[in-house]
Amino acid sequence: MTSPEPVDVVLIGGGIMSATLASLITELEPDWTVEIFERLGDVAQESSNPWNNAGTGHAALCELNYMPEGKDGSVDPSKAIGINEQFQQSRQYWSHLVEKGAISQPSSFINAVPHMTFVTGEHDVTYLRNRYDALKDQPLFAGIEFSDDSRRIAKWAPLLMAGRRSGVPFAATRVEAGTDVDFGALTRQLFASAIDNGAKLRLNHEVRTLKKNRDGTWHIGFRRTVGRAPGAVDARFVFVGAGGWALKLLQKAGIPEIDGYGVFPISGQFLRTDDPAIVAKHQAKVYSQAAVGAPPMSVPHLDTRVVDGKPSLLFGPYAGFSPKFLKNGSILDIVTQVRPKNLGPMLSVARDNPSLLTYLIGELLASRKKKVAALRAFMPTADGSDWELITAGQRAQVMKKDPKKGGVLQFGTEVIAAGDGTIAGLLGASPGASTAVPIMLDVLRTCFPGKADEWDEALRTMIPTVGTTLNDKPELADEVLTRTARVLGIAR
Repeated sequence: MTSPEPVDVVLIGGGIMSATLASLITELEPDWTVEIFERLGDVAQESSNPWNNAGTGHAALCELNYMPEGKDGSVDPSKAIGINEQFQQSRQYWSHLVEKGAISQPSSFINAVPHMTFVTGEHDVTYLRNRYDALKDQPLFAGIEFSDDSRRIAKWAPLLMAGRRSGVPFAATRVEAGTDVDFGALTRQLFASAIDNGAKLRLNHEVRTLKKNRDGTWHIGFRRTVGRAPGAVDARFVFVGAGGWALKLLQKAGIPEIDGYGVFPISGQFLRTDDPAIVAKHQAKVYSQAAVGAPPMSVPHLDTRVVDGKPSLLFGPYAGFSPKFLKNGSILDIVTQVRPKNLGPMLSVARDNPSLLTYLIGELLASRKKKVAALRAFMPTADGSDWELITAGQRAQVMKKDPKKGGVLQFGTEVIAAGDGTIAGLLGASPGASTAVPIMLDVLRTCFPGKADEWDEALRTMIPTVGTTLNDKPELADEVLTRTARVLGIAR
């Protein structure tokens, strides 16, 4: 039954994006009515689940794909700095929630874990040194260290060096002030805060239709997944934060801004160990270079994870393919997305990315023995019997029109909003969750431009440096990093 009065905001999807937006809106507009729809029986069950993502806390401290090497060997730190700037906004907002009591224990979702990069071979060692030189004087990367000394690297991460053969050049960088973030725990706490502020959460409710009413509101048809009973609600604003399904729902909404977009789903697996003796020897997140032809999201890394207060180690990811847009999606997802306006761009992507397809096929055919061999490139003493293979969440990579190529595969996140600002959705993956706060601030600015001045003071209370940058202001950067580290209980 349709509500007689439209609700102000409907959020579709129970992940970190909807949770962040719900938290922001219920604080900015406590009188607005907000409803959240999640098709599963709990929130944070897809990509926000801690075992469905790497949980790095993407601050570009160790991810090499944010600073690719130029043809002349140069490296440009601008993208890495930009991502770190975004992460600092997330840190500030999380600190605000801790200080106001909306989050009682920051260690429940964020913990100090050094971020490292480890490479082998002369070319990559030279690149890593150049990257270090480009970052060492940047205020947001203060404290970054470089070493090609086996003894020093062994102190940072003993498992990297134990049993490693000599004769091959290697090097590492380390930033002690890295973090591990459990986005599942954070998502649950953000929703709890929003519910305390009046939001309503509808679990086991799958949105089936989105249709614009004559008065500019949206008619949202849903079905209860338990009992299959249908229902509907009208809303003045809709945000679709449903992972890969955001594409399907925005297509159903019929907004022209989604024309030409498609999604290429990539699945993944990780090797995981909870053995205390192994976990105790590795306190770091260590990233390396992606294999030739591999997507950036497939950069191999050996990570300390802290979930429910218990540390574990993850290694991977091992990329794969599934036609589903969500881990709990449909095998028909990849087919039902096809429209006349996105078929051309999708075919162009297939034509222009043969190395990616070859890589995915190779990963699908890889044996467990081969997967363990990849782990041993990081951890020479690894015993496969100590590790279990787990399946991660789906990553929906954006395909879209390109005037030169016809279509491109984009590794990043993108907000798609209707011209009138009444509906918006998020497509894409990394850096995603770690930059949820600035992404949702972008949604607010795009969809509620008339509220900018009214919200300015409140937003500056939540995020003191909103609207400015830190890296070009060393004293302010040091002040913000020190304050948020103290509030969150993490390393400076």
